[in-house]
Amino acid sequence: MKKILIVILFFILSATAGRAQNILPPEYQELVKKLVANFPKNTAVSNVDDCATSSSSLIDFAKSMLGIPYRYATSNPKVGFDCSGFVSYVFSNFGFKVPRSSVEFSGTGKETNLANVKVGDVLIFTGSNPRVRRIGHVGIVYSIGDEGIKFIHSTSGKAHGVTITEFNDYYKSRFIKVVSII
Repeated sequence: MKKILIVILFFILSATAGRAQNILPPEYQELVKKLVANFPKNTAVSNVDDCATSSSSLIDFAKSMLGIPYRYATSNPKVGFDCSGFVSYVFSNFGFKVPRSSVEFSGTGKETNLANVKVGDVLIFTGSNPRVRRIGHVGIVYSIGDEGIKFIHSTSGKAHGVTITEFNDYYKSRFIKVVSII
């Protein structure tokens, strides 16, 4: 902790003295490199191709977690995920600031409709009882094809973990809305 404070103070003193930041002693240069490497990635999207690349990378990353078990109120891949923990973890890995709870996803991003849904959008559902129209589940659109929409999510249901599911009649009855974050 003291080293970090020293580095921060050194940067402040260097900036106020008008000196370049490359005069750090070698041991601090290595520490700064490690700290900078852990900063969130830039989320700016400059064109449609970048957006496609971002959603593709996001889905590839999400897919790498298939089979991680469901664990209520958790967003740690070493322990498990609940639905919003999984979605939050995936988007946060790419530098997006997203909420941790499924209810809060309703007010995040830009609302769209199923006709305009794209890979990487977030589907928002009720809890397991579709008659109770209260948000209780989220997932990420995985693919859109002739067979329909598939989404990746962490479920407490039969798969009991991160899985890919068809947007079937059951999930259609639970569907509330879709939001675009990318």
